[in-house]
Amino acid sequence: MTDEPRFRSDMTVELVKHSAADTDVLWAARVSTAGEQSLDELSKDPERSKGLINYLMRDRHGSPFEHNSMTFFVSAPLFVFREFHRHRVGWSYNEESGRYRELEPVFYVPDATRKLVQQGRPGKYEFVEGTPEQLKLVEAAMTASYEQSYAAYQEMLEAGVAREVARATLPVGLYSSMYATCNARSLMHFLGLRTKHELAKVPSFPQREIEMVAERMEAEWARLMPLTHAAFNANGRVAP
Repeated sequence: MTDEPRFRSDMTVELVKHSAADTDVLWAARVSTAGEQSLDELSKDPERSKGLINYLMRDRHGSPFEHNSMTFFVSAPLFVFREFHRHRVGWSYNEESGRYRELEPVFYVPDATRKLVQQGRPGKYEFVEGTPEQLKLVEAAMTASYEQSYAAYQEMLEAGVAREVARATLPVGLYSSMYATCNARSLMHFLGLRTKHELAKVPSFPQREIEMVAERMEAEWARLMPLTHAAFNANGRVAP
């Protein structure tokens, strides 16, 4: 591979397959009191269905929200994936491997919308806009570092060094890709920690890059399960 390093600031999130609908929650919840029910039966009373989902969310009856599945394709920097993999319950991951394939030279460089300066003490801080000079420095320093590290990686590969050894020179700003599969309950827990939202009862301070991924996942989930998403927001964005 002889590609020159490429730089980007966006994140890729694609919903590649799913089995997820609000009726999955209703079906799972009502079996405890009514036994098996058809989908037609579940959809007869929309207000009752909305109320039941809200009740389950409010009183934190979580298991009915697990009977669904969403698989996302995600392309993001390695440092985002290291945070992502802290979420283990209800998640499955398969990531591209630097042992078995030559890694492409795609690297993260923040754009002008990324706040660069952290102010305040740990546990009570905020990020503010950087100066044009700081942004220029970040861009120059990152691109120079990426170019040097990828050149070293290529040099080792061309000398016959194994991919799993040569990859050690590559930085966490390198883009990787993975499939991530979850259910609505595990996704809600992820969103509660990895988004900052005005309706959240519990404050969260996510790194902006993983929040960008979370926001795109949430948009797809909201389309699939609008009643569940609305109940999540109405009850403080706390996973049941």
